[in-house]
Amino acid sequence: MADVREVSCRPFGGRVLWFFVGLGVAGAGAAAVRLAYGGPDAGLGVGLLLGLVGAWALYKATARVRADTYGVHSWTLLRRRSVRWGDIAGVRVRLKYAHTSRVQDTRGVSLLLRDGRRLLLPQPRSWSHDDPDFDAKVDAFRALHRLHGTPESGHVAVVSYRTAGRGWAGSLALCVLLLGGAGLAAWSVPDAASGERAWRSATPCTAGTPAAERDECLTTLTAVIARTDATRSRNKSSWLYFVGGRPMDRLAVSSDGAEMFRPGDSVELTVWRGEVREVVGERHVYRLHVTASGELAVVAAVCLLGAGYPAARVLLRLRGRRLPDDEVLPSALPFAGALVGTALWLLPLAHLHPTTLLTDPVAITWAVTGSAATLAFLVRAWRATRIRTPGENEATGVTGVTGTGATGGDSGFAEVPDPEDDVFLAARFLDHTDYNPYGFGTHVVLGGGPLAVTPHPGPGRFAAKPVPVERLVVTEVRRVRGSDGDTVPSGWHIAELDDEGTLVRLAAAPADLTRVLHELASDPLRRESQVPRSRRGGTRR
Repeated sequence: MADVREVSCRPFGGRVLWFFVGLGVAGAGAAAVRLAYGGPDAGLGVGLLLGLVGAWALYKATARVRADTYGVHSWTLLRRRSVRWGDIAGVRVRLKYAHTSRVQDTRGVSLLLRDGRRLLLPQPRSWSHDDPDFDAKVDAFRALHRLHGTPESGHVAVVSYRTAGRGWAGSLALCVLLLGGAGLAAWSVPDAASGERAWRSATPCTAGTPAAERDECLTTLTAVIARTDATRSRNKSSWLYFVGGRPMDRLAVSSDGAEMFRPGDSVELTVWRGEVREVVGERHVYRLHVTASGELAVVAAVCLLGAGYPAARVLLRLRGRRLPDDEVLPSALPFAGALVGTALWLLPLAHLHPTTLLTDPVAITWAVTGSAATLAFLVRAWRATRIRTPGENEATGVTGVTGTGATGGDSGFAEVPDPEDDVFLAARFLDHTDYNPYGFGTHVVLGGGPLAVTPHPGPGRFAAKPVPVERLVVTEVRRVRGSDGDTVPSGWHIAELDDEGTLVRLAAAPADLTRVLHELASDPLRRESQVPRSRRGGTRR
């Protein structure tokens, strides 16, 4: 790539995009004609939808990027940008969407500028992890940057949803939205509680009740069921229809309520504050559901707990703001566990004491005890998500499992195995090698024999492939980066090994990785390989 002079990137499937542009123009024109002569209808909606699709396709079809000796130039339908190589600190790969088992990440190229800003280029794009054309263009961008600029890093930084360089504005917006929902639900609790007390204390209306006060008393009306319409759909209401449309044409009920009654049944309707609250028949009584204060308090608590998770993500990103953009942040799952533990005591408390949290002694004791437990959960989550740097002492002892099972290097449990026994450590070589073909290994076994890679946690060395320790040299131990893939836990560390000129990455929990590297350095084969030839049994003839 040293002789690269220019790179040009255009959208894939340009003809298809221009076809949709034409389709959108036709749809927008048809919608305009329909609106002018026929008025709004379904055809107008279809035309507008095609117009929006056409606008999106036009934006994609006109996006292009060119990199030359002067810098990077990008064109879109709305904007044109040019950035000199001297203003660019690094060329990086951006993963726009989280990886799942069904949807691949969308890869793009972003530029890190000297002033800290990040510029996502509209091209190139790739929807596959194995796209030679995309990789070649990234290499060409980096080659031009090395020739005409000064990159801050020598490796390709991959920024994904797990790394420190991903923005936190979305998580913050979600947190604020959920907090707003919690506040709105909590604001409605007193009114709902007041309505509940008024309903329980309401008495039947009498002939002497003033007209202005009849909304606060119970009015009983008689009616005859004409027919029922019960549906199981959540989006449609079930109905009770009344003979002669008296006292009303129909009443919305649940599907179970509609199935309680039959055509011809005589019923009594209890009306309070202008709403039907009860339908009383000869065999069944149906009470319309009204949101209670306890339910609103539970909704407020759920929204508050839901806001805790995006808030934890924002906290972790602020905590790791000094990390390189491509380093993976600790997972927020420990905070999710703390929120689940909080829900176990907060939701029942909110349901049973929605308005007496500060007055009822039982509620106060419940809240204080639960808050202490939540504080303990949060402290534990804070410690579990601290950023561990390579070289930090993580082990309190030997963390391997003897004979069978796998380790969890940060569990804190220690077991001292017999030196003659096999110890299986959860560790993975991330690259395809002769001792780890196609990444088949999930564990590293040591102790009772030579260091080897196995696809299982034991017992036994079935399918184990010995690791050529005499060829491996440790060059760096670092934290997980976005380029290491989503399958590596965020709490693990990566050891970069030189295998006769080839980079090999070994991933494991910090304590387990330390033990593997110690075994690698003290292996007899390595010591033998480092002995001069004159001391290995004679000289060559």
